[in-house]
Amino acid sequence: MIMKQRAANSISSQSSLLSAPVIICLLGVIIGASYYVNLWKMGSDGLSVVSHTTPYWDFNNLWTGGRLALEGHVNWLFDTEKYRSEMRSLLGPNLPPQEWSYPPNMLLIGAPLALFPPIIAYLIWTLGSLLLLHIAIKPFKLPTVLHLIVLLSPAVFINALLGQNGTFISALLIMGLYHAPTKPILAGICIGLMTIKPQFGLLLPFILIASQNWTAFISASVTALTMAVLTSLFFGFDVWSNFLNHTQPMMRGIMEAQYPQHYHTNAVPVFIFARAMGAGLMGAYFLQAIISVFAILIGIKLWHSSTNINHHYRVALTCVLVMLATPYAYTYDMVALGTAIVIMFATADRLVWLPAFAPIWLLPLYNHILVSQHPKLSFGAICLVLTFVLLYLTHHHQKLKVLR
Repeated sequence: MIMKQRAANSISSQSSLLSAPVIICLLGVIIGASYYVNLWKMGSDGLSVVSHTTPYWDFNNLWTGGRLALEGHVNWLFDTEKYRSEMRSLLGPNLPPQEWSYPPNMLLIGAPLALFPPIIAYLIWTLGSLLLLHIAIKPFKLPTVLHLIVLLSPAVFINALLGQNGTFISALLIMGLYHAPTKPILAGICIGLMTIKPQFGLLLPFILIASQNWTAFISASVTALTMAVLTSLFFGFDVWSNFLNHTQPMMRGIMEAQYPQHYHTNAVPVFIFARAMGAGLMGAYFLQAIISVFAILIGIKLWHSSTNINHHYRVALTCVLVMLATPYAYTYDMVALGTAIVIMFATADRLVWLPAFAPIWLLPLYNHILVSQHPKLSFGAICLVLTFVLLYLTHHHQKLKVLR
């Protein structure tokens, strides 16, 4: 009830500004929907004329990996040429090269999905992730329009367009953070499930320790260990050594490749920003390490029992810190960041420097165009830092208002 009143008050107090945010959000929906419709325009080879691959794009990997695992050929995931050959035999001979890039526990999701034809599996994955995001944000009791804005954000569109896991991971993150104080076992399960994308868990153990939430910490650890054991039992214990010896070095090579690469057009970490500015590997790692350490220290402060802060603010700020802490993230991973902006908009009387959020909100829709034409303009990391600063200032403004 309190949240609804605050959200209503927030919208009422920003009535003179609300038209602009709504226009920006509608613009995002229109552009995102047009991207999606164009993606499904098929050529004579059965592939999208836009992506030159299937219209479910990166989902090819999740489905193919799951299919090969079901057929008892899990080792082919770690033989790049064999994997590509099998993917083409399953999904089409003209597919561009792709690689299996996930930890082995991702097969616990990929294998069940591969029981269905690719298009059905893609719909289950995409709509299921959207449903999970709906469930994750429901406790915030956002007004209906803001709830829909989260579900139709630019990052969600890009995630669906690429068949990626950003919406799924963001939903788990939001649920884990929100329920940590009151439902620590559920929170731990959500955080443990996030080990399918381990780079987004760098910050989370620190905040659980800082809040002395040992129940959530143990729940997350047990969940992660259970997933590892089940993966080993279903797909063989050697999947882990194959992952460490093949997939991990391959992905590190992709991350450390000379800038720019085609996939850098969607990259947003500080690490990539440093590379775009001309830094070498060591310089980029050093800058990323500084930002990551600061993100962890701020997260510890936010979640320490001595810090008096509205829990919704804490969740929103932590979602942004998680993005800042990782050296490997893309625009489709910005679902939680977009959610954080909406949560703060609904909870606070006003957002500090509201117009600045327009280019941040729309970034997933134009970043690939901007960076492909001008590689030096890789400003995703600047948007992440600016989002945190503005949301923190919004929290600080609310705190001062209460003190007055």
